[in-house]
Amino acid sequence: MIAVFAILIFVVYLVFFFPLVSKEKKVEEKSPKYTAQMKKLWQIAQTAMKERKPFRAEKALLTILKFDEKNAAAYNRLGILYAKGQKYDEAVECFEIAQSLDNNPASIHNVGLIYLETGAYEKAAMAFEQAIALEGDVPARYIALAKAEEKMGRTKKAVEALENAYELDPKVTTLRQILAIYEAAEDTEAATATTARIEAQIIKDNEAKIKRAAAKKRKMVPASRTRVVAKRPVVKPKTKAAPKIIKQHVGRKRI
Repeated sequence: MIAVFAILIFVVYLVFFFPLVSKEKKVEEKSPKYTAQMKKLWQIAQTAMKERKPFRAEKALLTILKFDEKNAAAYNRLGILYAKGQKYDEAVECFEIAQSLDNNPASIHNVGLIYLETGAYEKAAMAFEQAIALEGDVPARYIALAKAEEKMGRTKKAVEALENAYELDPKVTTLRQILAIYEAAEDTEAATATTARIEAQIIKDNEAKIKRAAAKKRKMVPASRTRVVAKRPVVKPKTKAAPKIIKQHVGRKRI
């Protein structure tokens, strides 16, 4: 009886559920035509964004999302497009959807930039900190965090963020941002010390630049200095004729 019941369940599964599973697998399989169409839409969107044609780019991206609702990259691009057009609410929504689909620090960072632009500095700082927690080796994340902290009057935290950025990528521009914060806070001692750091970094950068130029010059061989050495023909040494005395001696007959 149990065996008959098990067979009956298996038959019901084959009749009602197995066709659904096979249909789902067929839907998941993407045809070459679909792939080509999506590639074409991406090219249209990217070209339109470069040529500053927002409506054409938006239409292409929305068409992509119509066929692929879970395309995080398309949501990111659409968010950037809306942000450039100052449609900040739509941009935040797109970045949040992209982040929910793919826990990408770039999406969170983009949300932080929108909050920073709209004056929501606390939310911006939280977004940048979250992005740093996922990807802490990108200087731009710390620089953005420093801007949010500075806007809220948190000078110490802003300087700490910039120091982290400088440690990852020692640039004069980062030190100048630190100097600007100290000057605004009228911290003369810290400003003087930062100025000295800037001068030392400039010297270091110039030395590195000279070394790179010298190394590049050594690698390059000017065409005017290259000489084509022609192969000289091998000349065999001529055999010298024997002296006349020897010839005479050899030519005599012995008695």
